[in-house]
Amino acid sequence: MKKMVCIVCPNGCHLKIDQAGEDIQVTGNLCPRGEAFAKAEITCPMRTISSTVKTTSSEQPVVSVKVSKEIPKSKIFDVMDEIQMVVLDHDLDAGQPVIQNVCDLGVDVILTTSFRNG
Repeated sequence: MKKMVCIVCPNGCHLKIDQAGEDIQVTGNLCPRGEAFAKAEITCPMRTISSTVKTTSSEQPVVSVKVSKEIPKSKIFDVMDEIQMVVLDHDLDAGQPVIQNVCDLGVDVILTTSFRNG
C-alpha cells in the first residue's frame, strides 16, 4: 500500500493506493478527481517546470520561462538540461516558444514575460 496526499483541490485528501498488477484501488478520496490523481501518480507522474534562461542583455540577464503543459516526471532533468543551454539574443513576447518540442515531448518551453534585447 502507498499513501499520498491529493493536491488537486483544497481538501487535501489522504489517499491509500493498493496496486495488484494493473488493478489500482484508491481509497480516502472525497471526489473522483482524487482517484484520477492517485492513478496518474502511480502510472505516469506528470510535472510542470518554471525556470529562467540566460540572455545577451545586461539590462535583463535572465528571463522567465515555463513548459507549455505538464511533462513526465522522469524527463525533468532532460528538459532542464535543454533550458540551461539557451541564451536568448532576440526579441520575443510572452507566450512565444524559446524551445519548440523540447526533448520530443510535444511540449514547448515558452517565455512568461516579454524580452527586448536593446
